[in-house]
Amino acid sequence: MDIQAKLTAFAMLGATWVMWVLIGLSIGGLAVAFDRAIYLLRTRDNVHRLKKEILLLLTRGQLVAARERLAKSRSFEARIVESTLESPEDGAASAEDRMAGATQVAKIRMEKRLAFLGTLGANAPFVGLLGTVIGIIRAFAELNTAGGQVSAGLMTQVGEALVATAIGIMVAIPAIAFFNGFQRVIKTRLSRAEGFGREVMAYLKAERT
Repeated sequence: MDIQAKLTAFAMLGATWVMWVLIGLSIGGLAVAFDRAIYLLRTRDNVHRLKKEILLLLTRGQLVAARERLAKSRSFEARIVESTLESPEDGAASAEDRMAGATQVAKIRMEKRLAFLGTLGANAPFVGLLGTVIGIIRAFAELNTAGGQVSAGLMTQVGEALVATAIGIMVAIPAIAFFNGFQRVIKTRLSRAEGFGREVMAYLKAERT
C-alpha cells in the first residue's frame, strides 16, 4: 500500500478524535490559566504602600526592620527588593547583581506552565485544520460513493470538517488571551519591582558616600 492509500485509510477513521484532542487541550489550558491566576493573586501585595514603608525605615536607618518587613510580604516584588539588602556593605553594584538574579528567578516562577498556553494558542488552529482536511477527504469519498450526487452523508462530512476548524479557533483564542494577559501582568510586576529596587539601591549609594 503506497503512502497516499495509507493516508486515505487513516482519514477514513474520521475527525471525531481530533475534536476530542482539542477539547482535552482546552481543558488543560483552562487548568493552567486557573493555576497561574491563583498563584499570581496569592503572591501579590500593595507594592505602593510597601515601598513607602521600606523607604521610611531606610531613611531612619532601620535596615533590620526593613528586611523584616520585606520578609513578611508574600509578593515577588518584595523578594526582589529584599535581595538588594542582603549584604548592604558590599555596595550598590553587588546589590544590583543580586536584584538581577532575583528578578530572573521570580520571572521563571511566575511564567511556569505559560509555555503550554502559548503553544496551545499557536497550534490549536492547525490541529483543527487537520480535522478539516480529514473531513474533506471523507466528503470526497462519500461523493464518489454517491456517484457525484449530494447526499446527507456528504453534508455530514462537510459539516464535521467545518466544526473541527471552529473548535480549533475557539480553543486558540482564549489560550492566546490568557497567555498575553499573564505576560502583561508579569512584565508589570517585574518593572514595578525594578523601580522599587532602584530606589533602595539609590539609598545604599547615598549611605556609602
